[in-house]
Amino acid sequence: MSTATLSSKYQLSLPKALREAMHLQPGQQFELIPTGSVIQLVPKTSIKKLRGIARGANPSHYRDRKDRA
Repeated sequence: MSTATLSSKYQLSLPKALREAMHLQPGQQFELIPTGSVIQLVPKTSIKKLRGIARGANPSHYRDRKDRA
């Protein structure tokens, strides 16, 4: 597990091994999602890159309203 330290300017530097493993690029933007005491960093994805991502998916095994509590 890698660690990062918050600077006096409230900036974080991601460790090189993590950047390389996640294929992160300079200038890439992230959504910050607070979940309790955890902050999730989610890379923003353009709509164009999402096109066709579900092509060939079989929706027959997805949950339906009858499965909900």
